[in-house]
Amino acid sequence: MAALARELCDRHTGIGADGLVVFDPTPDGASMRLLNADGSRAEVSGNGVRGLGAILMRQRAAPDSAVDGITIHTEAGSKRLIRIGGEASNGTRQMFRTAMGLPRDLRQTQITSGGETLRIAVMDFGNPQAVLLGPLPDRERFARLGSTLEHHQMFPAGTNIEFAQVEGPHAVRILIWERGVGPTFSSGTGSCAALVAAAAFGGASREADVIAPGGPQRVEWHDDNVYLTGWAEILFDGEWRRPLDIARGRR
Repeated sequence: MAALARELCDRHTGIGADGLVVFDPTPDGASMRLLNADGSRAEVSGNGVRGLGAILMRQRAAPDSAVDGITIHTEAGSKRLIRIGGEASNGTRQMFRTAMGLPRDLRQTQITSGGETLRIAVMDFGNPQAVLLGPLPDRERFARLGSTLEHHQMFPAGTNIEFAQVEGPHAVRILIWERGVGPTFSSGTGSCAALVAAAAFGGASREADVIAPGGPQRVEWHDDNVYLTGWAEILFDGEWRRPLDIARGRR
């Protein structure tokens, strides 16, 4: 499965993606497994959960926010999605509000990485997260710190990294270095982690738009859950017909 993920996610010879979601239907939704673009296992993806929800709910009738929900079971626990809108008559683009759980082991700590001593917020959000609050880095610093922090000895399983700048009480702008992927345009769990860190340590509200290069998502940090609101769009359906190249998948 790891080799298949690498081949499918390759942006030159495959489809091109940050990860591969494999799922089995359940009575209340689906059970999913997630592999990063490099073939490594990941516990959960906020955007991946929402994308799977869009596929499973595509054939349902017009959205009814009171009842139109689905549960996705991940290695980081079950995530409940409520569909709150759609923008295409054929159901290809849908809006969801997802209960993503709560952060664990939230704290600030000091770390030396990439030639700098940094103050970072770390947490377990179903997957490992490290957030650097402050002005967003330039391209060189982003790549240097992202690559070194991902594999720092503090994080034996690797970590996802968000650089987060609080622009106001209700707006946080981020850049994302995703574990097993590198730079990416969007991350659901990363957006949640960035809001939690910004609210706990950076003066932001507990409800804010988190703006990534790929666009904003709404994050609300309540006592019972962190809620993530954003859209998912089905781009195409297809059949993978090329035999799996194991040698290429190992590169």
